[in-house]
Amino acid sequence: MPVLNFCTWRLRLSVASLLFVLVRGILLAEPASIDQPLSLPLVGSASLKVLAPDLLELTLITTKAPAPARPTNWNFVAANFQYLLPAPSKFIVTADGLPVLVQSVGFKRRPIYAPLRKRDLRIGNQLYLKLVSSVSDGQRIEVKNPDETLWGTNIQYTASVDPMRLSPAIHVNQQGYVPGFPKKATIGYFLGNLGEMPIASGGGFTLVKISTGEVVYQGSLSLRQDQGYTFSPLPYQRVYEADFSGFATPGEYRLLVPGLGASFPFRIDEGVAACFARTYALGIYHQRCGTSNQLPFSRHTHENCHTNKAEVPTMTFTAVNKELAAFSADYTNNSRHTAPQLKDVASSLYPFVNTAKLDVSGGHHDAGDYSKYTINAAQLIHSLIFAVDNFRGAAALDNLGLPESGDGISDLLQEAKSEADFLAKMQDADGGFYFLVYPRNRAYEDDVLPDRGDPQVVFPKNTAATAAAVAALAQTASSPLFKATYPDAAATYLAKARNGWDFLQAAFNRFGRDGAYQKISHYGNEFMHDDEVAWAAAELFLATGDHAFETELISRFDPSSPATLRQGWARLWEGYGCAIRSYAFGARSGRIDAGQLNSTYLAKCRTEIFAAADDQVRFANEDAYGSSFPDPNKTRRTAGWYFSVNQAFDIATAYQLDARAEYLD
Repeated sequence: MPVLNFCTWRLRLSVASLLFVLVRGILLAEPASIDQPLSLPLVGSASLKVLAPDLLELTLITTKAPAPARPTNWNFVAANFQYLLPAPSKFIVTADGLPVLVQSVGFKRRPIYAPLRKRDLRIGNQLYLKLVSSVSDGQRIEVKNPDETLWGTNIQYTASVDPMRLSPAIHVNQQGYVPGFPKKATIGYFLGNLGEMPIASGGGFTLVKISTGEVVYQGSLSLRQDQGYTFSPLPYQRVYEADFSGFATPGEYRLLVPGLGASFPFRIDEGVAACFARTYALGIYHQRCGTSNQLPFSRHTHENCHTNKAEVPTMTFTAVNKELAAFSADYTNNSRHTAPQLKDVASSLYPFVNTAKLDVSGGHHDAGDYSKYTINAAQLIHSLIFAVDNFRGAAALDNLGLPESGDGISDLLQEAKSEADFLAKMQDADGGFYFLVYPRNRAYEDDVLPDRGDPQVVFPKNTAATAAAVAALAQTASSPLFKATYPDAAATYLAKARNGWDFLQAAFNRFGRDGAYQKISHYGNEFMHDDEVAWAAAELFLATGDHAFETELISRFDPSSPATLRQGWARLWEGYGCAIRSYAFGARSGRIDAGQLNSTYLAKCRTEIFAAADDQVRFANEDAYGSSFPDPNKTRRTAGWYFSVNQAFDIATAYQLDARAEYLD
């Protein structure tokens, strides 16, 4: 199943910018209607939704207002977080003109738009009316506020009880489903202080073919309660799942739950996976540096960016030295960090050798800014090259909608080469690699398009960045397809990787293993440089067959050791994960003969890959909405930087070794 495997890359460059418009818009569209989920509602927009026969949702878009204006601005939460809800008698509800009594009132509010530079706060407010009796299909519902303390006559809340009305409680994959893959939808909704919406599951669900209106599939809803949260009330306890994996007929459908309404339209089609692949590919395209984004590949266009050479900073670069001091200020938190703080350029253990301006164009911008981090670049290269070498069908894809698509060369391979070419430019004359490319005079270029970006500098070298670059270049250089396609580049990369390894050995010999490491930022700091060095040793062994590198790897990194798990539980973290994956797939990818691998160590790597995948499967099974959200995060009540594509990559990797049904699911 090559397309599944390809579509689950582990991308270190976020594509969240492509998705953010969906996060809140699905509930609050202009004019606050879920019929138009990509529109941003204006302040004053209002809508009425019939969530269930006995439950209405009134939406009003407001902005921040002084305290006396709270009632008309629907701020029904006091400073002490107590609700100041209007009484049920404030509302008159009619169904086809006949009164329906309101039993109770609930409230929810969320910010839906808060731009950074221009003040334009928009708040989504929902009042929930629990009715004494149910309304019926076909009826026209109207809600009024006779004394006009909640809204004026300029706002009307009306809706029809259409059995096929769009329901915000029914969550399908709007991109669609591949016919032979699992197909699941979830049903659940949060009602603010009323808690979770009760779901009447007895009626099950149906699939309705859009072109004909016929019911093509029927199934039952199963309760899918979340596990792992410890606070009260427990969240996501009224979420239901609709499983229609047994239905595989291509076409366009909607999922209907009696009483609730229907989902957005979705397709069942073999091309769905290709849409995912193209979306991720365009996500990376949008973050290309040193080039332009142009039509027809994007409507978010800009000209060539960051093409000027970057400067090498000195002690006169005030902003750079200020950032270095801030980044590394917490170095004392790590008892192993015995090297002096890298608080400015002069404090670096590894002075710049090249002092002239440098061409470091190319590569890709980071997720949230235009900086380019060596360690992140190395991780992206690993993801792409690993996919090319090991995910069936990935290397053959030359149709991802990129400028180079259709030229007969793998699109993934070309994207990886773009990043590797940049990484190769980041090496100083002594073999070390600069930590990142950064604005010269401030922290972030957050108010310009990239083609109007700031002058840039490179940051000092450290051992973590150097080891990551060594690993990524060695991996790329030894990829069978890359060597065949770009033999000269492969030779150059391997030579640079060897020089980088020599830099590391010189640093260790001079300063000691721990004393050679200087923290610059949190990137690559989780295990100091230990994981990146292990990864570099693994890749150089696979690239050269020299068992001295394998000895270094095995003697210093035990894949089964709990000490190599991030925060004691997260497996395959950064460099350690790359080393494990590459070694486990070294022979399968054709980079080395199976007889050259240490069978005991190979088994440990494979075991850890399966353990990581099994963790992610368990996380998904215990999550109401099926995402591999870790239970340790639930305990802390925080998501942090959570991107499920990372977890999906771990599962897809294990799937290559054993095509278990639960991995595919």
